[in-house]
Amino acid sequence: MVIAIYLVLLVAAFFFLIVRPQRRQQAVRRQLIATVVEGDEVITNGGIFGTVVDLDDETLELEIADGVVIKVARAAIAQKLTEPAYDEDDDADEDDDADDADGDDDTES
Repeated sequence: MVIAIYLVLLVAAFFFLIVRPQRRQQAVRRQLIATVVEGDEVITNGGIFGTVVDLDDETLELEIADGVVIKVARAAIAQKLTEPAYDEDDDADEDDDADDADGDDDTES
């Protein structure tokens, strides 16, 4: 009877420590592959950086240099690099905030 309890505890620990985290990682990976769109910058499992120029159900085409396009499997995508659009006005505001953060008042009284 005691052996059966230990066996049940071992199976439960295996499930919660191994199976559940792996399922969660698989779901995140599936979502990453499903959300790739044209214009995204990605890295493949082989370490190739490129921009997605065309999509199919199972493959996509990456532009890895000007005029150089390769076809790879969607499952070969390891990571998306695309960041939100950069706005130069936001950068200017950050510079102003950084100047104000030093505590000096640039105006002379």
